[in-house]
Amino acid sequence: MAWPEHLPPGRYARGGRLMGGGPSATAGLHHVPPELSSFVGRAADLAAIGDRVTAGRVLSLVGPGGCGKTRLAIRACRAQAPSWPDGIFWVGLEHESGGELVVHRMAEALGIPLPEGTDPVAALAQGLRDRRLLLVADNCEHVLDDSARAISAIMARCPGVAVLATSRATLGVEGERVWRVPPMDLPDAQALFLERARANDPDARTGEEARAGARRVCDRLDRLPLALELAAGWAGTLSPAQIADSLSDPYLLLDGGARTAAFRQQTLEGSMRWSHRLLDDDERVLFRRLGVFEPGFSSDAVAGLAALGGPAGGRPLKALRGLIDKSLVVADTTGTVARYRMLGVVRAYALARLEEARETELARDRHLDLQLSLADDLAPLLETDKDLWRARVGAEYANVRAAIEWGLSRDDPARGRRLAASMAWLWHLEGRGSEGVRLLRLAAERGGGERSPLQAEVLVAQALVADTALPGADAYETVRAAREMADETGAPAAGRLAASIAAIGLLASDLGAAREEAVRVRDEAVREGDGFVADSSQALAGLVHLLRDEYAEAIDHLESALDGLLRRGDRGVASSALSWLALAAARSGDLKRADDVAGRAVETAEPLRDFHRIGVARCTLAEVRALQGRIEDAVDALAPIGRLVAGSDEPVYIPGWERTNAVLALGQGRPREAVRWCRRDEQLTPETRLVLATALREAGDAAAAADLLRVLADSPLTPGMPRIHAAVLEQQALLAQATDTERALDLCHEALRINVDNGLVLGCVGCLESLTVLNRRRGMAEAAAVLAGAVERAWSQAGADRRPSTGELSAGLDETAVARGRSMDLKDAAAYAARSRGPRRRPDSGWESLTPTERSVVELAVRGLSNPEIAARLFMSRGTVKTHLAHVYAKLGVANRTELARLAASRAPDEPG
Repeated sequence: MAWPEHLPPGRYARGGRLMGGGPSATAGLHHVPPELSSFVGRAADLAAIGDRVTAGRVLSLVGPGGCGKTRLAIRACRAQAPSWPDGIFWVGLEHESGGELVVHRMAEALGIPLPEGTDPVAALAQGLRDRRLLLVADNCEHVLDDSARAISAIMARCPGVAVLATSRATLGVEGERVWRVPPMDLPDAQALFLERARANDPDARTGEEARAGARRVCDRLDRLPLALELAAGWAGTLSPAQIADSLSDPYLLLDGGARTAAFRQQTLEGSMRWSHRLLDDDERVLFRRLGVFEPGFSSDAVAGLAALGGPAGGRPLKALRGLIDKSLVVADTTGTVARYRMLGVVRAYALARLEEARETELARDRHLDLQLSLADDLAPLLETDKDLWRARVGAEYANVRAAIEWGLSRDDPARGRRLAASMAWLWHLEGRGSEGVRLLRLAAERGGGERSPLQAEVLVAQALVADTALPGADAYETVRAAREMADETGAPAAGRLAASIAAIGLLASDLGAAREEAVRVRDEAVREGDGFVADSSQALAGLVHLLRDEYAEAIDHLESALDGLLRRGDRGVASSALSWLALAAARSGDLKRADDVAGRAVETAEPLRDFHRIGVARCTLAEVRALQGRIEDAVDALAPIGRLVAGSDEPVYIPGWERTNAVLALGQGRPREAVRWCRRDEQLTPETRLVLATALREAGDAAAAADLLRVLADSPLTPGMPRIHAAVLEQQALLAQATDTERALDLCHEALRINVDNGLVLGCVGCLESLTVLNRRRGMAEAAAVLAGAVERAWSQAGADRRPSTGELSAGLDETAVARGRSMDLKDAAAYAARSRGPRRRPDSGWESLTPTERSVVELAVRGLSNPEIAARLFMSRGTVKTHLAHVYAKLGVANRTELARLAASRAPDEPG
């Protein structure tokens, strides 16, 4: 497939590190908030912090709200940037409610995908083990225990990581250093107040009288930065002296007592009361209503509050401007769209005023309506640009989550359920699946007993998220219920999506049914203009062809599906389809293209931070590189995942993870390690069993390898998988070569025939390698030399120049014959192998006279399969089946299937054949 022009290479590559490894090309500040105003003073604090931030230690900046902890941390990060080769990463915890959300928030900021089903704290620490970086955890106080648990694990395992935390209380972790943030010293406090006053009123006086007033303000506000900024917000209305006079409220300052943190907190609350009292009606109403927004909202959201009416209803943006001027709202205009937020202590005060005004339900209901409007407005992007949709929704996710939880708590939860269903793609595509499943289950429970289009949408959303977050029976049981309800209640879009997910569930039981259903759903989706369902179903049909070893058909289906998937930003299915396409290309003999496509699968999956999808893509890349002979590069491809799960006893849910590691161990000459990897695979698929048999043979356990190969050969599934069938025969040939060269030749030639008949290029090359070895053993040096040359050419053309075995094959053989082999294409080499076989020594009658293909036909015939069924299983025509049976009858002296079955049943279980 020519890469689509609208997707130039690298579009989907995430800058910098891919889940660990060497130093990042973009090492620096990551997610550190911008400084939206000048930084004043605090030189001694910054110096002390700089001295105490060291690798392997935790430094906590502790103090009451408003003392400047976060601002100090931001400035310290900018000063520290050159000291940390892997960068500085900021994690804001002000949104989080605790539990695993804290560690997931840290992992998200660090770009580390966490595996489902394992301890996320341990996985996070593993992902940071070899990195040198500074992690900043801001606002830990309301998730103190969960923050402490994560940070303790990091400190225990990551000697190159330093942690800087801000909190109103100490973390209590071992080795914690604490810097209790003091009030500003008087000169710095005066300078801060006067500078912020000039920012609000450029004409503000700066003479001795102003400085004297500023000193009085600083004394009254205990030199707390936030309180000073709130007071300076009134500089355009009052002089410093007037502000100081206004702060003589007896409730603002307490008489006597030490200047403790508790005292300073009361000072800040008094300052906010004073500032709130001076607001006009519009500003006061907007201030309390903005408290319902999680930190971070847009001007559109502010305008949306106008629908609530009241004094601020007609002039919300003017009122917002007033709140910004008075430092009650912070404006961030550094991005393409301005964002606004309240500091935590200010927001808490606003919510208290909202409750006091008895407007909490009204404001939160309106907040829910605004998030629903946002979801509806952005919905068209799901069919055109999911990357942009994820970015836009992700920016508002804290508000969306809060609105869902509020909506689901209402007597009528319909709006909350609808908003939850609309977020399914975010939870499906990103590492928030467990939270999505929780909320969608609650949404489904709140609609329990209801049979409606909305309940169908909720159920299919739950199945979509569970498909990646909790794969297995739960997802497919849910999707069956969703499909039935969608059909019953008239929700066709939900029904199509449910049908496409249900088709995936058929893969394990019936490939034919899975393909048939995928094609049916695809055709319906094309008629209805449902791009994602059409393309994902087309990709699923391609996967079925891949599993059947029908690579040309697989490539055709996957290429056509990928064009739409990638154009829309459907990274999840696209990364999987790219992995499947890479395998189809590799097994078709185009390893160079396979390596490129597998690399693009990794690039496409990485930004999702989805452990499962990244793992699948990286396993595919490693497998392709192993086929090329690039074992060290293959190990590097798996290393980022390996670091995350190292030391864990939990199973790793990445299809092919154990098998791929076993293949790499074999490539490194460590067959016993490969055996251990295979035995960790709980599924033990035919592919894993085949690798295990190879590892056992190479480890010297021929008996165990033979037993396992016999089980594979006898499996009713094997004849329907030509690649596996041929590989089993080839491994049996390699086992037999030491004791029965003729049987080994028979098996290997039969494997070659199956590979040739099914266009299995790499299988053909592997068989020619084995035949080269066997011919050497038989003393047929010329045939061995010709085949060795043909193998060298075939691997080179496939893009596997670095396979170590290719040069060894021709060592010591006649170079002229080797050169003759290098002139042959694969088809000619296979034909030459058949011609050079020499006389066969198979008996003319009896079970030993049967060819491997004839044995396969007998096995299926005695199980009761008809000729058409045998033909389908063995990928041959019905006439060929009939011919094979005729030869079998003649060799065994039987007249029909009944006699054949009776003769087969009478054979001793250990009789060869």
